[in-house]
Amino acid sequence: MTGGNLRLQILGPLRIWRNGEELDPGPRQQAYLLAVLLARAGKPASINELVDLVWADRAPASATNILQKYVGALRRLLEPTVPARATGAFLRRHGSGYLFAAGADTLDVAEFRELIGAAEAAAAERRPDAALDAYLRALGLWHGPAGDGLAHGPAGMPVFAALDAEFLDACLAAADLAVTRGQPGRVLQPLYLAARMAPLNEAVHAGLALALAAAGQQAQALALLRAVRDRLAEELGVDPGPALTAAFRRVLDANPVPEPRGGRPGPAAATAPPAGRLIGRIDELSVLRRTAGSALAGGVGLGLVEGEPGVGKTSLLEEVAAGAARDGAFVVWGRCLERDVAPSMWPWVQAVGALLDALPPAARQPWHTGELGRLLAPSSSAPDRPDGDSQFRLFERAVSLVGQLSARRPVVLLVDDLQWVDAASLGLFGHLATRLPAGTAMFGALRSTAPPPGPALTRMLATVGRHPFHRRIRLGPLASSEVTELIRRETGRAPDPVVARRIHARTGGNAFFVRELARLLTADGAAARPAVPSTVRDIVRDRTGALDDGDRRLIEIAALMGRDIDVRLVAGAADLDVSRCLAHLESLESHGLVEVVSGPLDQWRFAHDLVRESVVLSTTRSDTSRFHLRIADVLAREPEPVERHAEALAHHLCSAGPLAEPKRVVEALVVAGRIAARRSAYDTADRHLDTAARLARDAGLLDLELTALTELTAVSGIHTGFVGATLDHLDRAEEVARSLGQEREATGFLLTRFLAHAQGIRLDAAGRLARRLLDHGRRSPDPVVRASGHHAWGVHQWSSGNIGAAYRNLSRSDALVRAHQDAEPLRHRLQLMTPVMLALNTALHGDLDAARGLFDAVESDAAGDPYAISVWGSFAVTAAAAAGDVAWALRAADTAIRADPTFSFTFSGAYPRLARHWARAMSGDDPAASAIEAERVIESTLVDPPRSNLATWYALLAEIQLRAGGLCAATKALDRADAFIDTYGERYAEGLVLVIRAETLHAEALHAGGDPASAVRAARRALTLSRRRGAHLFATRADRLLAELPG
Repeated sequence: MTGGNLRLQILGPLRIWRNGEELDPGPRQQAYLLAVLLARAGKPASINELVDLVWADRAPASATNILQKYVGALRRLLEPTVPARATGAFLRRHGSGYLFAAGADTLDVAEFRELIGAAEAAAAERRPDAALDAYLRALGLWHGPAGDGLAHGPAGMPVFAALDAEFLDACLAAADLAVTRGQPGRVLQPLYLAARMAPLNEAVHAGLALALAAAGQQAQALALLRAVRDRLAEELGVDPGPALTAAFRRVLDANPVPEPRGGRPGPAAATAPPAGRLIGRIDELSVLRRTAGSALAGGVGLGLVEGEPGVGKTSLLEEVAAGAARDGAFVVWGRCLERDVAPSMWPWVQAVGALLDALPPAARQPWHTGELGRLLAPSSSAPDRPDGDSQFRLFERAVSLVGQLSARRPVVLLVDDLQWVDAASLGLFGHLATRLPAGTAMFGALRSTAPPPGPALTRMLATVGRHPFHRRIRLGPLASSEVTELIRRETGRAPDPVVARRIHARTGGNAFFVRELARLLTADGAAARPAVPSTVRDIVRDRTGALDDGDRRLIEIAALMGRDIDVRLVAGAADLDVSRCLAHLESLESHGLVEVVSGPLDQWRFAHDLVRESVVLSTTRSDTSRFHLRIADVLAREPEPVERHAEALAHHLCSAGPLAEPKRVVEALVVAGRIAARRSAYDTADRHLDTAARLARDAGLLDLELTALTELTAVSGIHTGFVGATLDHLDRAEEVARSLGQEREATGFLLTRFLAHAQGIRLDAAGRLARRLLDHGRRSPDPVVRASGHHAWGVHQWSSGNIGAAYRNLSRSDALVRAHQDAEPLRHRLQLMTPVMLALNTALHGDLDAARGLFDAVESDAAGDPYAISVWGSFAVTAAAAAGDVAWALRAADTAIRADPTFSFTFSGAYPRLARHWARAMSGDDPAASAIEAERVIESTLVDPPRSNLATWYALLAEIQLRAGGLCAATKALDRADAFIDTYGERYAEGLVLVIRAETLHAEALHAGGDPASAVRAARRALTLSRRRGAHLFATRADRLLAELPG
C-alpha cells in the first residue's frame, strides 16, 4: 500500500493512523473536508457540494482553489510516496468533484458496513449467534457520534446524521438478537452510547431499557424510562410513543423479550431497483420507498430530501409518490412558492383542502369550522381579540384530520420547496412530524444552498431530526454514466462521449441543467459549440433573447406571479384576451420555458422554478415595478372574496414601489396581516403589519398607522408575550392614539409597554410607566383607564415586594373591571390579568382560602381556553408552591400542562412544569432527579432573558435540593435567588428566600456542624421583613419555623 499501514476513523472523532502513529489531519477546514469525504465514502461529491459542506454560506471567492489545495495536502498526508499531482489510491477525481475509495482494512465506515451486511446475511440464514457477533464487532467500531467534535454547518449535519442513523438501527437490531438469545449484557455498552447520541430517540431508549431488564437490572430500566418520559414532556411536550409505552409494559411485566417492531421494516422490505423514468438514485429511492412502506404497513414514516436547485429532489419525491399511489396510498402534495408570492400557510391550504375533498361529503362539514375553516377561508376583518392558542389548535386539528384519513387508507403527504415557506408552515410540518398518526408517511424537500436556512427552518429540521425513524437524504450530482443516459433520453440518441463529458463537467451533474443544456445543444446542432452556457440563467437568457416582444412581456409578467400560471390573471395583467394569451404560452412552450401540467390547456406552469427565477432576475427594474402594479390592479378587480388574493395583492403593491398609492398599499398590507394572523402565521402577520405601520407613518396616514400598530401589537402579544413586544412600536402607538383623542386605546398601549418592562424585569422603567398609568387613571372619568392605573401600580408594588399595597390596588382594579363585563379589548385584557394577579397577592397576603376561591373562579371562567388556563396555571402553581401545598400545586400543574402539552406558551408554560417537579420532590418521588430537571427548565426558560419569578423558583429549587440532601446545591440556588433580587430588584419573594435559607442553615447545623444561631437569625429577618411588607404568607412560614428551631 502506498500509504503504509493506514487506518482512518470517522465513527467518532476524526483520527488518522499510519504504522501505529497518529497523524494530524491539518487545518480545521481541511480536516472537515476529509471527514465529509470519509462519511460519504464511495459516493462522489461535486466541487460545489463540497464548498457548501465546508463553508456553508460563508464561502470565499477563492473557495474552489482552496478546496483543491486541501485535496492535494490530504493526498500527500495519506500517501506520502505518491508523486506530486498524482491522484493516488484513495482521494480520486470523479467528474467535477471527488470520491474517497477505501476498503474495510483502511476505513472504519467501510468495515462497519461490511460487518452489518454480514450480520444481516447471517440473520436471514437463521444463524442468530453469528449475526450477533457480527453486529457487535460492527458496533465496537463506534466511539461517539460520527465526526464527533467537528463543527457542522446546516449542509454537513445530515451527512453525519445519516451515519449515526445507521448505528442506531444496528444497535436496535443487535439488541433484539441479544435479548432473544439471552445475552443482553453484550449490547449494553453500544446501547448506552446510542442513548447518549440520541437522547430523545424513543426506540433506542426502549431497546436499552429492555436489555437492562433482561440483564436483571429492572430498577435501572424503569428509572431510565421515567427519565426519558419526563424529558419528552419537558422538551417536546409529548407523551411517550408506542415503543416507549410497550417497553414500560414489558419491563413491569418482567417480559423484556422484544415484540416485532411495527413500522420499522427489515431487509425484506427493501424495494428492488426501479425500472421507471428516474435515472440513477437507486439507493435513495429504495430508502424513501421503505419509509413510505412503513405507512402502508400501518406504521409511520418521515423523510427529508435536500440538494441544490435542479438536482432532482422533486422528481425523486414524485417517483416515491407514484409508487405509494400504486400500492393504495392516498397521496397529498403541498407545493411551496417563493416567499411573498404565495399566501401564508400555502402548502397546508393545498394539503388540507385535498384531505377534506377525500372525505365523504357528510364527514366534511365539521372540519370546515374553527381553525381549519379559517385556514381555508380566513376573514379579512379584524379578529375579536388575540387568541394565544389558535396556532396550537390549528396544528392539532391538522393532525386529527390526517388521522381520520389514515384510518381509512394509508396517507403519504409530500411538501416541496420547504426553503420558501413561512415560519407557521414549518411549525406545522414539525408538529406533524412529532405526532404522525399511524398509517402516515410525510416527506419534505428543500434546497441545500441559498436561501440560507432561517431560525424557523433550523428549528423544524432539529424537530424532525429527533424522530426515531426519520430519514434525511442529501441528493448529490448524477454520475457521468447517468448524465450520458439522461442526454440520450432527452435527445433520442446516444451522445458523443466527448460531448457527454463536457456536459457533465459543465453542469456538475445537476439533472435539470444537464437536461436543458442537452436540449439547447441538440436544437442548435452545436455539439462542438465553443461557448456553452455556464448556468441555467445563461440558457434562459439565450432562449428569451429569441422571443418577440409579446412573448417576452408575457413571460416576465407571469414570472412575477409564481411558478403556476393562472392564464386568466396573466392575460388580464398583460392586457390580452385569453385566446391570445394561450397562443403566447404555446410559443413559450416551444422554447422549453413553460409546460402544460395536465388536463385542460389552461393548467400551465414554468418548466422549473429556476427558469422562473432566471426570468425575474433578467427583467429590468422599471418593467418589474410596472408589471407588479398591473398584476395588483387585476387582482383587485377579482370578483372572488378578497381573502383569496389579499396577500398577493399586498406583495405586488409593495413591489410596485412609488407607482402605487401609499394609502392603497397600507390598506392591502393590513388586510394581508389580518389574514396571516387568522391562519396563525404570526411571523408573516408581523412582517405585513410592521411594513404597513412604517409606510403609513411616512405618508402621514395617522388613522391607518394606528390601525396597523394596534393589530401589530396584538399579534406580537399572541406569540412572543409582552417581553417580545417592540417598545418603539408601543411608544409610537400611544403617541398616535393620544393625538387622535383616543384615550382608552392610548392607555392600552401604555399598559402593554409597562407589562413588557415588568415581565422583562426592567423595574425602574416599569415603575415610571406604572406611575404614569396611575396618574392618568386618577384624572380620567373612564373606569377602564382607572382600572389600568391601579392594575399597573399593584403589579409594580408586588414586584417591589410591597404585598399589602399590591393587594389593595389590584382589588380596586378588579372591582372596576368587574363592574362592566364586555369584550372591549383593554377591559378584556384586564379581565384576564387582574384576577390572577389579585389571587396570587391574596395568597401572599396570607388569606389562602380566599386565594383558592379566586383561583377557582378564574379556572372556571377559563374553561375550554388553553391559553387562559396556562396563564391561570402559572399563577396558581406559584401561590401553591410558595404556600408549601403539594396537592394544590400538583393539581394546578397537571391541569395547565394538559391544556398546553406541547409547551406552546413558553412564558406561562414554564411555571407549571417547574411546580410539577417541586411537588414530586416534596412527595419523596426521586427529588434528585426532580432537582436536575427543574434546574434545566429554569436555565432554559427563565434566565436568558431573565423573567419574572426567577427568585421564587431558585428558592423552590433550593427546597427540592434540601429534600434530596444536597446542602451545597441548595445554598448555591439560594445565592442565585439573592443575586437575582439584588441585580433586578424584584423583591416579592425575598421573604420566601430567607425562610428557605433558614431551613438550609438549620439542616447544615444538624448534619454538617453549622451554626444553629444563623438559622434563627435568618428566620427572624424573614419574619420582620415579611410582616412589614404585608407578605403574611411568608411571615407565617417564618413564625412556624422559629417555633421549631432551638433558642
